[in-house]
Amino acid sequence: MKSNTCCFTGHRDCADNSEIREKLMSVITELITVKDVKYFGAGGALGFDTTASLCVLELKKTYPCIKLILVLPCPEQDKYWSYNDKEVYEYIKKKADKIVYVSDKYTNGCMHKRNRYLVDNSRYCVAYCVKNRGGTYYTLNYAERRELEIIRI
Repeated sequence: MKSNTCCFTGHRDCADNSEIREKLMSVITELITVKDVKYFGAGGALGFDTTASLCVLELKKTYPCIKLILVLPCPEQDKYWSYNDKEVYEYIKKKADKIVYVSDKYTNGCMHKRNRYLVDNSRYCVAYCVKNRGGTYYTLNYAERRELEIIRI
């Protein structure tokens, strides 16, 4: 399964970016058609994760064999999100093929644990990283150390 799995990592501040969405649709389609990727793992965060998840769900209409796997840090990840963000999150969770929680409650390390889980169970990593700090930067470096094939958006 790992050889047919791709994870996503990216910044939260890229939501509603049509250019990123178009690139994601193209990259995901190529992963499906050329690399035979069937499983797509996303961390459920705002921004890039949300956009990537929505792209996978849209592409499921054309490629019904693909699966969206949400790897979430804890059940209350969305506790402080806006009403609209929570609605989109709930939609994605309902449409996901599988949900994995890496912790049953919020802890200091649950976000890193989620990110490591995504990388450790993937062969490919689609990344949107423009800052040399933070969780996305850490996850991208971890994916490189684990020798995943990285596709930068």
